[in-house]
Amino acid sequence: MSVRVDAGRSPAGGEPASYRRIASLAIPALVVLAAEPVYLLIDTAVVGHLGAVPLAALAAGSAIMSLVAFIGAVLAYGTTARAARRFGAGDRRGAVAEGVQGTWIALLAGLVVVVLVQIFAGPLAALLGDGRAVAAGAEQWLRVAVFGAPFLLLAASGQGWMRAVQDLKRPMYFVCAAFLLSAVLAPVLVYPAGLGLVGSAWANVIAQAVAGSLFLLELRREGVGLRPDWSLLSKQLAANGDLIVRGGAMQACSMSATAVAARVGATALAAHQIGIQLWFFAALALDAVAIAAQALIGADLGAGRTARARASAKRVTWVGLGYGTVFLLGVLALLPVLPRLFTSDAAVDAQLGLLWPWLVVLLPVAGVVFALDGVLLGAGDLRFTRNMAVTAALCWLPFIWLTLAFDWGLTGIWGGLAVYMLARLALLLWRMRSGAWIVTGAERA
Repeated sequence: MSVRVDAGRSPAGGEPASYRRIASLAIPALVVLAAEPVYLLIDTAVVGHLGAVPLAALAAGSAIMSLVAFIGAVLAYGTTARAARRFGAGDRRGAVAEGVQGTWIALLAGLVVVVLVQIFAGPLAALLGDGRAVAAGAEQWLRVAVFGAPFLLLAASGQGWMRAVQDLKRPMYFVCAAFLLSAVLAPVLVYPAGLGLVGSAWANVIAQAVAGSLFLLELRREGVGLRPDWSLLSKQLAANGDLIVRGGAMQACSMSATAVAARVGATALAAHQIGIQLWFFAALALDAVAIAAQALIGADLGAGRTARARASAKRVTWVGLGYGTVFLLGVLALLPVLPRLFTSDAAVDAQLGLLWPWLVVLLPVAGVVFALDGVLLGAGDLRFTRNMAVTAALCWLPFIWLTLAFDWGLTGIWGGLAVYMLARLALLLWRMRSGAWIVTGAERA
């Protein structure tokens, strides 16, 4: 049962979550979110020194595997959105039960992905990899990397229910242990072991297998039933439907950007790979505030604390802005040395110069956007976030495809990203002001 609350009401308990409480959730979430992109940056640096063609192949393969990460994000957010309300209503066992059903969905989805990619790896690689050598490398990398998909999704589902019960320290330990191992293995497998590009894929699979197994063991320790519950499964699938459309709009933009960058040229694609991995790293790190917001807002609305939910939403928004500004200053400080970490190719370095201004300026905007996104996801306002993402994507896609017609290069692709982020910001601020996201109860209707 859920109750929609008038935005003007101010019931008791309106004190926002303290900065210390936000930090206690956001800092472990930051470590978890940063672990994978840090590994991907290391992987990009390791493969980058093999040459522009292997780096472009990694870019094409990674763009396809990002679809799996997208499915994982859907599972995590969908599980958190439902389980956090149950936790706030005092039903921890019910919150963990949501995690069990999310785990079943993760396992089945992961196996389907493995089969589909093994069948279609060649055509997919050819679609995103411009040139026979790039496409061949991408296909080779992809056929190995996809075996990590079921484990990646299991880990994502595990993070979803653990965020909901406001336990973010154990996920931090699990993810860091797995990716530390992988970061050590990647250069060893690529160079001394002589596996080249495929070595990075095997390092990826090992990391995901370790992380997924650790989350499975933790779920078993909770002592809840592990069988599928078709009633809960159907509700989770319904909730995930909006998130799939939401994420699908974002993925359409990301994959289109990679495809167009590939057609601009191998050096443009290599530069885009470096830039987009840095963007994903910043985005995921900034999303730590959103993770804290999901847990806090979901629990508050599950317990009926509407005034506190509103106050906490305002506080995490300011935290997001400050956090994004810190990232901006950090990137500016590192800008003189960043390109050398990823490439020694002068042509790739020149292409990077086209996207740095966009990357830097967007960081404070991203801090606010991701914080507000977390508020609405925690509130279970999934239909609005779906519509917002589709609208924003329709603002970016024209810039991507017009780049081919007017030869805008990376400036067109990354300028479109700026329009996309500003559209999201405007829509989120409007929704927050309306108060329509405030609905109480253990489940949102």
